[in-house]
Amino acid sequence: MKIRAGYRIAYECQQPTPMLLVLSLHPSRLPDLLTPQNLHVDPRIPAKDYRDGFGNICTRIQAPAGLTTFSADFTVYDTGHADEIDTSAEEVPLDRLPDDTLVYLLGSRYCDTDRLLAIAWSLFANAPHGWGRVQAICDFVHQHLTFGYEHAKVSRTAFDGYTERIGVCRDFAHLAVALCRCMNIPARYCTGYLGDIGVPPDPAPMDFSAWFEAFLGGRWYTFDARHNHPRIGRLLMARGRDATDVALMTTSGPSRLAGFEVITEEVA
Repeated sequence: MKIRAGYRIAYECQQPTPMLLVLSLHPSRLPDLLTPQNLHVDPRIPAKDYRDGFGNICTRIQAPAGLTTFSADFTVYDTGHADEIDTSAEEVPLDRLPDDTLVYLLGSRYCDTDRLLAIAWSLFANAPHGWGRVQAICDFVHQHLTFGYEHAKVSRTAFDGYTERIGVCRDFAHLAVALCRCMNIPARYCTGYLGDIGVPPDPAPMDFSAWFEAFLGGRWYTFDARHNHPRIGRLLMARGRDATDVALMTTSGPSRLAGFEVITEEVA
């Protein structure tokens, strides 16, 4: 299947402001591009790409004072397969985990595992090992939190989400990631496109989405605590410890979001 994706995001800066953008598809999806995913910046300014420590493509720019608009519109191939399910996937013992997964067991800015450790063990110590435990965590988070765009709060941590019981997709992902880490299952935060493909259309404006991956049976599997069922057409942009590592825009000065539009739709 073919998916059209893209965005149009505008920021207003009071002065020339360095910005770090994470808006490109993840390198693992670049071979699937059917048209270029060129970043267009208005006004035209230099932009430099680099790979961060997690393997994501990041872009550095210096936005001028005033309004700057970032946009892209591209088409990508997708298999059309839903997220994989493998109920036989087992937890990997700590002493056999690959070195590069260990960072995803540690607490991070939004995944405050120290505050959730006792809670996690009280809830999931007796859950089935492996896939069943991660699914039990997703079931809990899906039922425990109430989704609403009006609940968005940039400073909310996983523990805050647990106590406030509200959030947006990133809060669902942060809480699930933190609970997995508390149970010694490596988990990493993911961001990207997820359109209404194979599901009833959502009347709310399209947005980027957040989900997570858990390390089971020697590999990473996709989980989504917000939707809590396999979805079609995920387009990964970036992975990291939490939303800090994969923020769409990081500005080093005063700025205001002046426009935001996301496109994700199946091409007939």
